[in-house]
Amino acid sequence: MCNKRRGLALIFNQEKFFGRLGLNDRVGTSADRYNLKERLKDLNFEVRCYDNYKQVDVQDEIAKAAEEDHSDADCFLLAFLSHGEDNHVYCYDGKISIQDMMSTFKGDNCRDLVGKPKIFIIQACRGKLFDEGVTVTPADAVDGIVEVFADASAIRTLPAGADFIICSSVAEGYYSFRETKKGSWYIQALCEMLRKYGNSLEFTELLTLVNRKVSMRNVPKSCDPQLVGKKQMPCFASMLTKKLYFRPKK
Repeated sequence: MCNKRRGLALIFNQEKFFGRLGLNDRVGTSADRYNLKERLKDLNFEVRCYDNYKQVDVQDEIAKAAEEDHSDADCFLLAFLSHGEDNHVYCYDGKISIQDMMSTFKGDNCRDLVGKPKIFIIQACRGKLFDEGVTVTPADAVDGIVEVFADASAIRTLPAGADFIICSSVAEGYYSFRETKKGSWYIQALCEMLRKYGNSLEFTELLTLVNRKVSMRNVPKSCDPQLVGKKQMPCFASMLTKKLYFRPKK
C-alpha cells in the first residue's frame, strides 16, 4: 500500500427502480452514499458515484473501471447499495450478479490489480429471513495455530481470485435493515469505524468491530409488530493474502 495513489472507488447507489420490478424505493440510501463517499475520500480514494443506473450502464462503468490503469494504485473498491437476492443486486431495471462484478477484476482479467486488494462492499438484502435475538451465555474458546510452509524455490504465482474481500451487510438468506433518515445499519457502522480507525486498524479487524456494532442493534419499534426486536448480522469473506492497512498517504 505504498503506491502513488490509493486507488479508485466506485459507489453504485440505487434508490429508485423500474415499476415492473415491484421494488420499493430505498429511502435513506442517499445518506449512505454521502457518508461512505466522505469516509473513502478521507482514506485518499478517488470516489465516483452513480445514482439509479440501468443494468447496461452499470456493466459499462464496471468494464471501463477494469480497463483503466491501476499500476500506480494501492487497491480497488466497489460499493453497491441496493435491493438484493440470491447473490444478485438490483440496478434500476434489472439485477446483476455479484460474482460477475468480481470476476471483471480477477487477476486474469485485470493485470494491474494482481496482488492488490479488491474490496467489495454490498449493502443489500440477501433473503427474506429475519435474525432473532438469543440470550448470550459464557463459553470456552480454544485458539489454534496453523503454520503454513511454502517451497521458497518455487516460482511465485497467485490464484486469479486472490486478494478479494467481500463485505456484506447481512448473512446469506437474511434481511438487511435501513433507516429512512440515517441510512442502513451496516453503512452507518462501517462509516463510523472508518472515521475512527480507518487509517490505523487492520481492515478485517475493523470489519469485526462493524459486525459487533451492528449485532448489538435491534428494531425498537415498527409499523409491523413482527419486526420489533429483530436483529442483523453482517459478514465478510476474505481472500486477502496479506494484512490490509490504509496508512495515511505522505
